[in-house]
Amino acid sequence: MRKTTTTPRARRLAAVTIALGGCLALAVPAGGAAAAPSDPVPTVFFGDSYTANFGISPVNNQDSERGWCFQGTDNYPAVATRRLADKSITLDVQSDVSCGGALTHHFWQKQELPFGAGTLPAQQDALKQDTQLAVGSLGGNTLGFNRILKQCSDELRNPSLLPGDPVDGDEPAATCGEFFESGDGKQWLDDRFEQVGWELEELLDRIGYFAPDAKRVLVGYPRLVPEDTTTCLTAAPGQTQLPFADIPQDALPVLDQIQKRLNEVMKRAAADADGGADFVDLYASTGVNTACDGADRGIGGLLEESQLELLGTKIPWYAHPNAKGRDIQAQQVADKIEEVLNR
Repeated sequence: MRKTTTTPRARRLAAVTIALGGCLALAVPAGGAAAAPSDPVPTVFFGDSYTANFGISPVNNQDSERGWCFQGTDNYPAVATRRLADKSITLDVQSDVSCGGALTHHFWQKQELPFGAGTLPAQQDALKQDTQLAVGSLGGNTLGFNRILKQCSDELRNPSLLPGDPVDGDEPAATCGEFFESGDGKQWLDDRFEQVGWELEELLDRIGYFAPDAKRVLVGYPRLVPEDTTTCLTAAPGQTQLPFADIPQDALPVLDQIQKRLNEVMKRAAADADGGADFVDLYASTGVNTACDGADRGIGGLLEESQLELLGTKIPWYAHPNAKGRDIQAQQVADKIEEVLNR
């Protein structure tokens, strides 16, 4: 299976043809609700830094190249698995291949790690014929959210660990809101959203092909910017930096609309998936836990120090879920998995 230029509908039909009906096993059976399975459920977690929970310490696989994924030992897949176990729902986690920096196409292509640390195999390689549940999120890096943040921030344009370049470095950060709402900036966004949409369809098709019996759960991203952006003009308790550092206040609603659009693209991909896929709408449920919600924030501020250190220096959160946000992710995902397995 590979990227094509055919329409999303044609790609889905092709995937079904190739699978020779294998995806039909994903159809929801008729009948009433069933009890949660008594046997362990073979499960694969996939995704990017929001699934790996970048910023949460300690980190898994520190003695191998996978340490550069910055996958927290207590990321939300691990916490959700424990919460489900408390309800006598046992996940047999075959693998958690979530990795910081992963783009959607790294689900089916190898991922190059930073600083020449090596490469990782495609995330789909973790799927097995007996996998019954596949959970995770990808799409934010394909959209280029790091590049969007750099377009809006002079501080982030300075050398940092945050990968990527601004969309157009010749355009000043102070005008990024206008940049993304018209002209080349708007066209760039439209193109990126189109790519995110069809690549998520490809991802879900591939899960259905390589793990025909797997229930698929696509997890959205938690909300970063609140509806009332005046709250972003105050630093969180114990912090000196504003939650979004030097990003102009008039650009914050634009960033929120971009994230909302990403959420809708992900939700639509799950709804349109052949055989059906479920979606965890974190954006809709985290409006009071944004980066600007002070002590209730579930998102670490853009330049707020995370739990991670590199060469003796604390790494910023770069707007990733903190421990509170991770727990919110875990609860929402655990609830959705329980719902799915109880059907």
